[in-house]
Amino acid sequence: PVPNIQPPLQRLLARLADPAAARRFVPLSSAAITAHSDTLRGLVTELFVTDFSDPIGHLAALLRVVKASRVPLVARVNGACMAGGMGLMSMCDLAVAAPHVVFGLPEVKIGVFPAQVLSVLQHLIPRRKLVEMCITGEPLTSAEALEIGLVNYVDADLDGRLNWLLGRLLDKSPAAIRRGLYTMKKIESMAFEESMSFTESQIALFTLTEDAREGKLAFQEKRAPQWTGR
Repeated sequence: PVPNIQPPLQRLLARLADPAAARRFVPLSSAAITAHSDTLRGLVTELFVTDFSDPIGHLAALLRVVKASRVPLVARVNGACMAGGMGLMSMCDLAVAAPHVVFGLPEVKIGVFPAQVLSVLQHLIPRRKLVEMCITGEPLTSAEALEIGLVNYVDADLDGRLNWLLGRLLDKSPAAIRRGLYTMKKIESMAFEESMSFTESQIALFTLTEDAREGKLAFQEKRAPQWTGR
C-alpha cells in the first residue's frame, strides 16, 4: 500500500496553525517528508481509487494548508524523491539533500501527468526544465537539482548541513520570519503595483512587533536579542 504520510503531516501543520506554536520553531520529522521508494509502485495500484465526487484531493488540501503556514519548513531529502514526494519537498521553504538523491516526475511513464505538484514547482525551477521533467519523466541528480534551484544544499553530511541551516534560523526573530513568510507568499502572484502597495503597508507593521523593539534595543545595547516571538 502507499505509505500513509499525509495525515501525520496534516496533524503537524494543524499544530503549526496554533498561534502559540507559531511563536517558536517546530521540527518536521524527516521521515514525513522523505519520499519512499515504494510510493510510485503503490501509486499505480491506488491511483484510480480516488473519490472523484470530492473536488479537493488529499494532496491538494495538504498543499493549501502549507501555503497558509507561517512557520518555515525545511525538507531533509535522503531518498528517491518522486511524484508526490516532489510536492512534499517543494512545499517546504528550504531543502537539503544527500548526494545520492534523485528527483523526478515519472507520472507519464504510467499514463498520467503531474498535476497538483505543478502549483508549487512552477515557482521553484525554470519552466523549460519543468516541462522536460513532466513530459519525459526522467529524473534529475542531486547536482542537477542544486543547479536549477530545486534544493538549497547538497551535502554528504546531510544532518550536519541541516543542523547548520537550522542554526542560522533559530537565532532570528520568529515574529519577523512569520510575518515575512506571510508577505512573501501573499505577493507571489501579485502584479508589480499590487505587490508594491501591499509591501508598503507591511513594512510599517514589521516595526510594531515586540521582536522589532527588542531587536532595536539589543542593537543599541550591543547584546544578543531575547526574542519573544510576538
